[in-house]
Amino acid sequence: MTLGQKQRNFTMMISCLIYHAYNNGCELTFGDAYRDPRVHGQLGQKESYSSAYSNHKNRLAVDFNLFVEGEYITDGEHPKYVMLGEFWEGLGGAWGGRFNDANHFSIEHHGRK
Repeated sequence: MTLGQKQRNFTMMISCLIYHAYNNGCELTFGDAYRDPRVHGQLGQKESYSSAYSNHKNRLAVDFNLFVEGEYITDGEHPKYVMLGEFWEGLGGAWGGRFNDANHFSIEHHGRK
C-alpha cells in the first residue's frame, strides 16, 4: 500500500474511532495530528519534542484528548481509554497505550507506530 493509500485509510479509520467513542460515552478533542516539518523537522530530523521518524509527520498518527462526563482523562489505564485502544487495534491500528502513550492512535508504516 502506498503512503497516500495508507493516509486515506487512516482518515477513514479515525472517523470510525470518533464515532465509536461518542457512542460509548466519550468525548474527544484533537491533540497532535500532523506535525509540520517547519516546526518539527523533516522526516528523519529530530526537532522540538517530535521523534525523527514520527508517524505524525506522515499523517498516520493522531493524539486525542479524552473526556468522560466532562472530565479530562489522563490515566492511560482508564477503562474508556482501554476500550478505545482495543477498538482501534481491532481496526488494524496501533494504540499508544501499549507503549505508555494512551492518547496516541496510529497505523504502522515502515515498522514504526
